[in-house]
Amino acid sequence: MRFNFLIYTAIAAMLTMQSCDKGFEDMNVNPDASTNIVPEYMFSKSLLDALNNSWFATDVLACSGSMQQFATYKDVPGIGDKYYFQQGTYPYDFFTTGYPNAVNEISTVINALDASETNKLSISRIWRAFIMSRLTDLYGDIPYSEAAKGYTGNVFTPKYDAQQAIYADMLKELDESATALDASKATFGPGDYIYQGNVSRWKKFAYSLMLRLGMRMSKVDAASSQAWVQKAIAGGVITDDADIATMKYTDGTALNRNPRAAALISNDYGVADGKSNTEGGKLAQTFINMLKNNNDPRLNVIAIVWKDGKADTTTALQSGMPNGLLLKPDNFVTYSEPNPATILQYTAPIIVMSAAEVNLYLAEAAVRGWYAGDAAASFANAIGASMRNWAKFGAAGVIADSRITAYQAAHVLAGTTAQQLEMIGNEYYVSLFLDGQQIHANWRRLGYPAIIPVNIPGNITGGSIPRRLLYPPSEESVNAASLQEAVNRQGANLMTTRVWWDKE
Repeated sequence: MRFNFLIYTAIAAMLTMQSCDKGFEDMNVNPDASTNIVPEYMFSKSLLDALNNSWFATDVLACSGSMQQFATYKDVPGIGDKYYFQQGTYPYDFFTTGYPNAVNEISTVINALDASETNKLSISRIWRAFIMSRLTDLYGDIPYSEAAKGYTGNVFTPKYDAQQAIYADMLKELDESATALDASKATFGPGDYIYQGNVSRWKKFAYSLMLRLGMRMSKVDAASSQAWVQKAIAGGVITDDADIATMKYTDGTALNRNPRAAALISNDYGVADGKSNTEGGKLAQTFINMLKNNNDPRLNVIAIVWKDGKADTTTALQSGMPNGLLLKPDNFVTYSEPNPATILQYTAPIIVMSAAEVNLYLAEAAVRGWYAGDAAASFANAIGASMRNWAKFGAAGVIADSRITAYQAAHVLAGTTAQQLEMIGNEYYVSLFLDGQQIHANWRRLGYPAIIPVNIPGNITGGSIPRRLLYPPSEESVNAASLQEAVNRQGANLMTTRVWWDKE
């Protein structure tokens, strides 16, 4: 009888739950959410998320720290400064936030577009190549061909593709997409925050990215590198200021602000007194010394020292903090910081691909004999483009034409092949400042500038400059087999392991 009572009670409870649940499905639907993907909106979101992905942890602390452009006396944020990793998520932030946001979003856009939407599809494929190139350059082998297929194919443990195969596919994607672009067909229009739907400029961006990736292979596969570099140049690349890829921002809500400025202010420079820096950060000695020793006018738009409560750009005052410090120095306030009137402006742009970077690739290609252009002219053009870019950061970033031409005259590309490559490598270091990933990648490829590593007790690289970031621990628990396959192929999950194109 007791058994029957329990059965009846359970049935009654189920019936009661069913009657009470009536209408809950409707009540639980968010009236403000769309059940259908709108590719135009999702594309805009992918642009924002790709450029807002872990910039402080990845570009400032990891890449620019190891490249000795930023320094910190603290140990927790010392992943690049001291090659420390004791706590936090710095080595894998870019991976763990990149896939669920920018990668997933642009993949969703591509899946939602019809094949007849030629320009939207091509631009999306180009942007996906940009996103994935940054991931693979940081980590090496990564989920690529099966990435973002959880919803579409129930692939929840995607394989890690070899970086060589990833590069081959990204270059193919750029080649096909650039060729398919058609100025007579519809684009994303105002939802395209970079080019506002300008097809000819997206084509130049695609070939410029192809040039970047082609040059990236110069150390591991010179023949393929040369072929792709020449294909990119023939297609037409960004050489003029009018064509540079720029993301613009406005002040107001957090979404509209420059995420780099916001990250620097919130993490380190919010108090603006030169001594209350939350993460103990300053501009680094190696970087500031290079600018000062070369009489580089970019120093005065990049750096300030707090004096009598005011941000002072005077050249003589600028002093970079040494990397590898373990205690806060007594003269901490005297070290240079990012200029609040340029770099820390919420309205500052992010330059995604500059004429400066592309002209440096052209100069390098000419030095290598892969391009018939004038290497010295391309080098001078790169310097001019880099210096003019700072005017986009506001009035405090304007560098007088006379200072630009004087610097160009004092830094003419000349000498042996090795000497010219060193000059080009040093100029990548300055021209691409704030894009720590590209600076770190070009340093790994060329070896310039000649940075002296630190060797602080407790570092995890044996005193050598990191060459990659670390896969997240979450991959060990949820995608262990695929991760292990990548490790077996590429090498141990260490910051000293070289990625495919970073051949010794």
